[in-house]
Amino acid sequence: MDEYTRGRLAGQVRQVRRHREQLLDDHDLCLTRLLRKEDVQAALERHQVRYRERLYTPLLTIWTFLYQVLASDQSCRAAVARLLAFMCVNGQGSASAKTDPYCKARQRLPEPLVADLARHTGKELDREVAPTGLLGGRSIKIADGTTVSMPDTPANQKAYPQQPGQKQGLGFPILRLVGLISLSCGVVLDVAMAPYRGKLTGETTLLRQLLDHLQSGEILLADAIFANYWTIALLLERGVDLLARCDGKRRMDFRRGRRLGRYDHLVPWRKPIRPSWMSKTLYRRLPQTLSLREVQVQVTVKGFRCRRLHLVTTLLDPQRYPQPELAEAFRCRWQAELDLRSIKQVMQMDVLRCKSPAMVRKEIWMHLLAYNLIRKLMAQAASTAGVCPRDISFKGAMQTLMAFAVAGWSCPRRRDSLYAVVLKAVATHRVNDRPDRVEPRAVKRRPKKLIYLNEPRSVARARLLNSAA
Repeated sequence: MDEYTRGRLAGQVRQVRRHREQLLDDHDLCLTRLLRKEDVQAALERHQVRYRERLYTPLLTIWTFLYQVLASDQSCRAAVARLLAFMCVNGQGSASAKTDPYCKARQRLPEPLVADLARHTGKELDREVAPTGLLGGRSIKIADGTTVSMPDTPANQKAYPQQPGQKQGLGFPILRLVGLISLSCGVVLDVAMAPYRGKLTGETTLLRQLLDHLQSGEILLADAIFANYWTIALLLERGVDLLARCDGKRRMDFRRGRRLGRYDHLVPWRKPIRPSWMSKTLYRRLPQTLSLREVQVQVTVKGFRCRRLHLVTTLLDPQRYPQPELAEAFRCRWQAELDLRSIKQVMQMDVLRCKSPAMVRKEIWMHLLAYNLIRKLMAQAASTAGVCPRDISFKGAMQTLMAFAVAGWSCPRRRDSLYAVVLKAVATHRVNDRPDRVEPRAVKRRPKKLIYLNEPRSVARARLLNSAA
């Protein structure tokens, strides 16, 4: 390589480095305050990520990826166009509008790096926000599961098969995930993922992968599927209490056991036979019986589907944990359903876009990172307004974040004052207090009537071409 070529390439590298550093230093007013550059650099060092001098470094790729999952248009073309617009507004010239470099940069991002950032952001905020006053002011976490679908590609179908009742070429791959959610601020602390069907892919199996993230002294709220002997025993082994709905398979007879009050008693649960997934060492370590508290709650609210609620818990003291407070705390488990709805519907994670299993998981983790950052913004706004983070609208916070992020491009000198306006605007959007609200699960506006595809698209296309000939 001659001197002229080497000098030209060196100049291009210096120009890319200068533009990239300016992009990172002069980024918008919102995301840099929620996800600091130092935290991302520390995560890069922890995972020993090495990269070449190029425009799409891991840090810039993370910023662009975050905006992609937060935007209403989540295509790669829109993400690259947004980055180009930011560069032009700040007088940094322009780069290629092609999506190939950005897509390759997303593929180079290590999945553990994105997962680490999402977990770290959630745990950091959970430590900062005070627990609710329920159940003695102890820290309360919620476990819940859901599913997401993805493009019908051979790689996705192999990793996350579709429902068995659907014909090949007509269904979509489905991924199951179970998450731990903080009741106080709504952040997702961690998730476990698995195929929708297959051996050891159920929600109880996924929850067991998350038990190490629970701390001694915490309380777990869970649905009936998690109210089994093995989950309770493993939680107690870690010093974690459980409040869950009874699964209905075990009959509650309040004439037996030690009576604590009306429809409130202590009963022993005996250890079942060893399941195939459990080792003999672990089976011998778990106790032969568990002393658990069973409670029946009468639901008097009109419009609610359930008239009697059967709860099982390891909170055995009726004086410290009275029956009405247990019912009130379990009702808060519905917050997890609302949080998952915010992630899947408001942030559009119910249908993913990536075409490979590795990118699908990265897309999920990036959605969770963006979700936790919005929760962090809501917590900061709630602190300034003197309200609870749960009293602020998630959708309103997300809309305000995206609107002011664009405004911050052209106002780099007013970012401190603009961010104060952001916090004030986010705190303005409150969730209406509508206790015992009842709404029918139905919609009034009809969707457009479309013909459903009842055969693989390739077969339907060939049939149309043959009929046209």
